[in-house]
Amino acid sequence: MDMSNTHNTLWFFKHRGFDDKNITEIFKKCKRLEGVRKENLSENWDYLKKIGIHERKLPSIVTKCPRIMTLDLNEKLIPMVQCLTTLSTKQHEVASAITKFPHILTHSVEEKLCPLLGFFESLGVSGTQLGKLLLHNPRIISYSIDSKLSGVVDFLAGIGLTKEGLIGKIFVKNPSIMGYNVEKRLRPTTEFLLSLGVTKPDLQHVAINFPEVLCRDVDKVLKPNFEYLKTRGFDSQQIATIVARYPPILIKSVKNSLEPRIRFLVEVMGRRIEEAASYPEFFQHGLKKRVERREKLLKQRNISCSLSEMLDCNNKKFVSRFDLVEKFV
Repeated sequence: MDMSNTHNTLWFFKHRGFDDKNITEIFKKCKRLEGVRKENLSENWDYLKKIGIHERKLPSIVTKCPRIMTLDLNEKLIPMVQCLTTLSTKQHEVASAITKFPHILTHSVEEKLCPLLGFFESLGVSGTQLGKLLLHNPRIISYSIDSKLSGVVDFLAGIGLTKEGLIGKIFVKNPSIMGYNVEKRLRPTTEFLLSLGVTKPDLQHVAINFPEVLCRDVDKVLKPNFEYLKTRGFDSQQIATIVARYPPILIKSVKNSLEPRIRFLVEVMGRRIEEAASYPEFFQHGLKKRVERREKLLKQRNISCSLSEMLDCNNKKFVSRFDLVEKFV
C-alpha cells in the first residue's frame, strides 16, 4: 500500500467535510479508493459539481457509492452523464437522478444502459416517457432484464395484458412494479384478488389503472382491509364489486380513510352501507372538501338524493343540479 497516496486520499476527504467515521465507512465499502490518486479524486469531485450537484450533497452521495470516485472520468463518468442528458427534458434532472441513486454512474453505457433503453422501447415506451421513467426512477438501471424485468413482463402478459404498448404504459404509470418479485408479491396479490371474486377482466383493469394495488402485501394490507370491510357489514359479493370498481379501497388506510368515511356515511348522513356498495366511488372523493360540504348544503335545503347524484359531478354541475343559488366554495 502506498502510504503517501493513502495519506493524500484521507486529506482529500477530510478537507471536503468527511469525518473519521464517514471516511472509515467509504474505505470499507470501496477498497479501491486506497489506490486512487488525489488528482483523480479532485477531477471526479469537480465534474460532479459541474453537472449541477450541490457540493453539500456530495458527501452523502459518495458515502452511498464511494466507487464513483474511482471511475475513470473520460471513459466512464462523462459518457454516462452525456447519455443520460440526452434523455432529460428539464435542467438538473440528471443531477437529481445521480443524487437519488449514485450507483447509476457505475453501470456501462454499452452493456447496461443501451440494452435497457432498447428493452423499454420494445414495450412501447419512447421519447420523453423513456427519459422520465429512467431519470425519475434511476434504480431501474440496476435491474436485470433477463432475471427481473422480463419476468414482470411475462407475468403481466399472463393475466391477459397482451395489447401492444400496454405493459409499457403500466411501467410508466407505476415504475415501482418493476422492483417487486413476481412469485413473492405480484402473483400472490393477483391470486388474492381473484379469490375475492374479482374477474379476470377486472384484474386487468386493476393492473392497467391501479398497478400500485398489485404491489401491496396481501397479509399486511389487502387482507386487513378486506376483513375491516366485512366487519362494517359488507358481504363478500359487495366487496368484490367495490374492489372491481375502485381497487384502491384495499390499500387505503383504515384509520385515516375508510373508517372516517364509513362513520360519516352511517352516523352523519344516515345512509346504509348498501349505498356505498352501489357507488364504490364514494371512497374516492375527499371527505372534507367534497362529501361533508355537499352533505351540509343538501341538509340545509332538505334535499334527498343518491350518493352518485351528490358526488359524481364537479362543483358547478352540483350547484346547477340542485338549484343552489348561493356561491359554492
